[in-house]
Amino acid sequence: MDRKDEQIIDNLAIIVAIAKNGAIGKNNKLLWHIPEDLKYFKQQTLGHPVIMGWNTWLSLPKKPLPDRLNIILSQKNSCLDNSCIVFNNLNDCLNFVRNYDKRCFIIGGASIFKQTLPYTKKLYITWIDKNYPDADTFFPIDEIRNFNLISENIIYSESIKTNLRFCVYSR
Repeated sequence: MDRKDEQIIDNLAIIVAIAKNGAIGKNNKLLWHIPEDLKYFKQQTLGHPVIMGWNTWLSLPKKPLPDRLNIILSQKNSCLDNSCIVFNNLNDCLNFVRNYDKRCFIIGGASIFKQTLPYTKKLYITWIDKNYPDADTFFPIDEIRNFNLISENIIYSESIKTNLRFCVYSR
């Protein structure tokens, strides 16, 4: 095992919906409302800690996400009540995750995805078979080549009239 493999955390996963062009958001919001993907997100993350940046926390329509430990990674902000845990640096957050007994999901945003990808064991990606040219936030899709596809389920979404591919990757 080389040095890079040693830093991978077995219970750390990213969950994200990505358009064909790598888009994931615009103006700190999702580009789409896809009931099938929201259901998948809930099924996967319910009962598990979710880790997010401050902007993702602010963008949540309901705070905290129910039945999940909400963890915020932010250098200058804090949670105003006991509904979440805040880590001011990535190392403290990763040390917490390493010792946690459940899968922990990174849910955004783009900066948090980029910072945590080197430590992530699994990716839960909903591929949206559509481009969103007006997006301003993108997932680093080139990094997915470091993972192997282990499962895929394709469905047609009536809400956006295109296919969704629910894929799980591992390394």
